[in-house]
Amino acid sequence: MNRDEYTSPLISRYASGEMSRIFCDNFKYKTWRKLWIALAEAQKDLGINIGDEQIDELKKNIDNIDYDYVSKIEKEKKHDVMSHIEGYARYAPQGAGILHLGATSAFVTDNTDLIQIREAGRLILKKLLILIDNLSDKAMQYRDLPVLGFTHFQPAQPTTAGKRFCLWLYELFEDALEMEDFLKKLPFRSAKGTVGTMASYMEIFNNDEKKCMELDRKVAQSFGFEHTFPVTGQTYSRKTDYRLSAILSGIGQSLIKMATDIRLLQHRREVMEPFGASQVGSSAMPYKQNPMKCERITSLARYLLTKPVDFANIASGQWLERTLDDSALRRIIIPESFLTADAVLSLATVVIKGINVNERIISKNLSAYLPLMLSEKLIAVMARDGVSRQEAHSRIRDISLGLIEEMRLEEVLERFLEDEIIGRYKDFIKQICDPGLHTGLAGRQVEEFIKNSVKPMLDRYRDQLADAGYEHSI
Repeated sequence: MNRDEYTSPLISRYASGEMSRIFCDNFKYKTWRKLWIALAEAQKDLGINIGDEQIDELKKNIDNIDYDYVSKIEKEKKHDVMSHIEGYARYAPQGAGILHLGATSAFVTDNTDLIQIREAGRLILKKLLILIDNLSDKAMQYRDLPVLGFTHFQPAQPTTAGKRFCLWLYELFEDALEMEDFLKKLPFRSAKGTVGTMASYMEIFNNDEKKCMELDRKVAQSFGFEHTFPVTGQTYSRKTDYRLSAILSGIGQSLIKMATDIRLLQHRREVMEPFGASQVGSSAMPYKQNPMKCERITSLARYLLTKPVDFANIASGQWLERTLDDSALRRIIIPESFLTADAVLSLATVVIKGINVNERIISKNLSAYLPLMLSEKLIAVMARDGVSRQEAHSRIRDISLGLIEEMRLEEVLERFLEDEIIGRYKDFIKQICDPGLHTGLAGRQVEEFIKNSVKPMLDRYRDQLADAGYEHSI
């Protein structure tokens, strides 16, 4: 690393090498060359006079990229595609004459963008599935563990730790479905010509419409795309990029929600993100265990939340068949959006794998508030026995409010039992103080959601995850 030059923290600190390689120069510009070869091969198959030796020469020189030479040409011509055509032609003089035949610059730039988006999207989906799998394990493990529920971050009815994990799991599951659908339907720009009319290919094929359409199909097929855009200008519709950014933003939203919840629970010591044996929480306060991983997730994911506005501006600002004011910003925000999503998903998986659920603190916190939450049932039983509802309500209120104000919650149950009227219901109060009686269908909801929705999705990708060295356990 050159310490005298700026390097994006996404590369140096956060994102994986696997994602970084998808957007590196070699991947991009070798893909340009593969596109030129695929175009030439399809044209040859459809009757254009292109020799095998020309195509062979192009194939042999895919990896020979003189970046210094290309940079020099681009400074002169101010055109990146033309500079790479010249750079390729230096190594493949026989193939130079058939390079880029009938194509416009968007043939290589847009199609490469779509290939990178597909590959990066697949990696994001894989990391989503790994996170979903780990989160499913935790949800199942703690599906019946009662915890204090919160609305408005104020104590509410009990729920279970597993059900709370499922709130995060459901949103990530929806994100995975959206990415899956996006990738399945993603079309290729393929060979549409200068303004999308295929006019240049009509010229090459002597107005043979079928050959033009077959060329479009063949090039797409070479790169594993089942569909092509039915209509384009010079570029494919930038609303495709917007839809992608909305999905990545959704992933950011889900992870910020999850990370924020963990940060709140860590304050209560109920749930703790993993903390290394040698990790330092504060340079001044040795006892601190800050939720720095979840804070980092929140910080990075905020970037994803803002990107749909940029992509919306790009999509809405394309004049007629195209303008170039999309190019510079897309070079930045498409790779950085994926690198950010990659980083936060990897970090979130680390957090969930190592998360510490403190059952003792959870039980203590729940027990402190549980008598208050049972007051409605207590009032009903007292009223059934002839005690005035208003009197029952008043007695419970008078005991509760003072102790809540002084944060002496551990005394609530004791004071209930000491009251001359409420104390008559000691057996009932003790009976209903079991937290497990008040979590409703939480545990079953966890089981049903994972069985009926999450597991089938994970099973669809079992082989792909195994090929990537990951075995899911659900």
